[in-house]
Amino acid sequence: MENALILIIEDEPEISDILERYFEREGFRILTASDGEIGLAHHQRLRPDLVVLDVKLPKVDGHAVLATIRQRGDTPVMMVTALADDFDKLHGLRAGADDYVGKPFNPAEVVARARAILRRATGSGLSNKVLRVGRLSVDPIAHVAYVDVEDRRVALPLTLTEFRILEYLAGSPNRAFERGEIVDACLPEGDALDRTVDSHMSKLRKKLEVAGIGNLLNGVRGVGYRLGEFS
Repeated sequence: MENALILIIEDEPEISDILERYFEREGFRILTASDGEIGLAHHQRLRPDLVVLDVKLPKVDGHAVLATIRQRGDTPVMMVTALADDFDKLHGLRAGADDYVGKPFNPAEVVARARAILRRATGSGLSNKVLRVGRLSVDPIAHVAYVDVEDRRVALPLTLTEFRILEYLAGSPNRAFERGEIVDACLPEGDALDRTVDSHMSKLRKKLEVAGIGNLLNGVRGVGYRLGEFS
């Protein structure tokens, strides 16, 4: 997933630049276009894995770009625009957008949502395989997490949010995740505060400790949290 090609179609250089930096920091390959015409040409020639699309674009507007992309195939599209009231969101989603983010936005949220779209788009992606980190296994299909203890497996008694967090972190072992990324990916229903994440992490770590792998989940000073084995 980290090597996926992201096409950003955005006519405001400042916004395009900050999105490009955030995506590149996470290991994605980036291609940019400053108007709809160039964006469609890039899409046809290079077949990106995901398109981040503004609505108000020169030459060909975002809705027309989306319509053409949908005629060509099923490339995932995330619309990022100042036109973010309920009517505009519904229009974009009904026209085939996979997600709709309003400006101003948190760039980390855009990246987190892009990851979620790519997971859904790849049938063999994280959403369909057992994730393993040390003696911990997370099975998204069965919706269970368990720990291998000698000759048996012990299921972890997780809440829905705790399971979401564990699945998300297990998808990229040893990577340090910012609290904001965890909020955006795992707590979409609201109450999205740093201290809320810390509370969930504290409870999750205690459950891992009871299972004998409390050292697997660690805080990263000044950043957030990481799941992985370290000597």
